[in-house]
Amino acid sequence: MSDKTMTVEEVVGQLRSGMTLGIGGWGSRRKPMALVRALLRSEITDLTVISYGGPDVGLLAAAGRIRRLVAPFATLDSIALEPHFRAARERAAFALTEYDEAMFMWGLHAAANRLPFLPVRAGLGSDVMRVNPELRTVTSPYGDGEELVAVPALRMDAALVHLNRADRLGNAQYLGPDPYFDDLFCEAADAAYVSCEQLVETAELTKAGPPQSLLVSRHSVTGVVETPNGAHFTSCAPDYGRDEAFQKLYASTPWPEFSARFLSGAGEHDYQLAVRTWHEEQQ
Repeated sequence: MSDKTMTVEEVVGQLRSGMTLGIGGWGSRRKPMALVRALLRSEITDLTVISYGGPDVGLLAAAGRIRRLVAPFATLDSIALEPHFRAARERAAFALTEYDEAMFMWGLHAAANRLPFLPVRAGLGSDVMRVNPELRTVTSPYGDGEELVAVPALRMDAALVHLNRADRLGNAQYLGPDPYFDDLFCEAADAAYVSCEQLVETAELTKAGPPQSLLVSRHSVTGVVETPNGAHFTSCAPDYGRDEAFQKLYASTPWPEFSARFLSGAGEHDYQLAVRTWHEEQQ
């Protein structure tokens, strides 16, 4: 069993322009933001991004790195619509494939199980079929003859997820209220990279929570990175909540100004320092 620890820069060094990239988490909750910020410091672009979208999508959209987004939504949770995503879509900066949340989940399941598609009722009778004319239906081979949507597998070249704890082998644990399908993202991708709040010994993972909290298994992980506060400004319960004040700043600040102040540094340390400095200024 090998040590899979990496730096954020080493993770991004494995990525390439034109890839299909999955990003775990949900809305503005437990997003692998340190990895996304490292991606922004690279020259990688022309990405197809698969995500339950939040500020990960907003940052990449504002920076012009997305060619196509596959998502059921792009939200900051306490702010309903991700503003930088919206601005990019309004100027037709990238293509969008929008699925119902259940369709999206079954697309992940199909990819994780190496199936070409999975049938689902979600989407029938809705505008999902109209805005995605490439979708097909299948008829049940059994006596019911029911027509179902054939949701295509959401296969990825690479996936990025953030968990509370992990060991050096790639086993990872969530301690909050929801897994957010991060295990499916890892299993649906050719390579998966896990950032975590804390690297611990394997035995410590069984002490911090019940067995079902051991969400991600090493067999589906390519690399693991310790990034304290690495989900900021999204939440990473129970380690910390969403930084609502900073999220409001992000949502209300023009992209060039936000990027220059918080994303122009040489690394994650510079970002965290800029955030601390901003909070001190507000006191």
